[in-house]
Amino acid sequence: MAVRLLHGAFDPWEAMRRHEERQAGLAAKYGATASFVGTLRDFNEGASVSGMFLEHYPGMTEKQLERIVAEAAQRWPLLDSLVLHRVGQIEPGAAIVLVAVWTSHRGDAFDACRHIMEALKSQAPFWKKESLEQGDRWVERNSDGYAAKADKAALV
Repeated sequence: MAVRLLHGAFDPWEAMRRHEERQAGLAAKYGATASFVGTLRDFNEGASVSGMFLEHYPGMTEKQLERIVAEAAQRWPLLDSLVLHRVGQIEPGAAIVLVAVWTSHRGDAFDACRHIMEALKSQAPFWKKESLEQGDRWVERNSDGYAAKADKAALV
């Protein structure tokens, strides 16, 4: 189980590949890997976003992420997990977060991955400041994870 905050860009797929290589002893034990990769959109709440600065509370953020993963490991039979999260300046299209879990069965993998991601969004101490044409703004709340009408209109 690994949790890390990253101050620079990362390739989530390469990070998963390297993590699996280091956990080679688990290769024949897991039958399911579920992952989620979040990237920075170039729009949010009806406005174009040209970047975002992601702040965290050093020490506390890592502990909270570790607590979320430990809680998931008590609820589902996780063989391994990897949570990587960016902090600092992020550009649209860049990966912000990777949550990956390895389990024996897909149901546990899907459920645990989703649980970790949703708990991360609602419980981990991160603060987001978006850069817009009109200036910067703090993001006051996370979305529910589904496209809002304004965001759907931005996609067409």
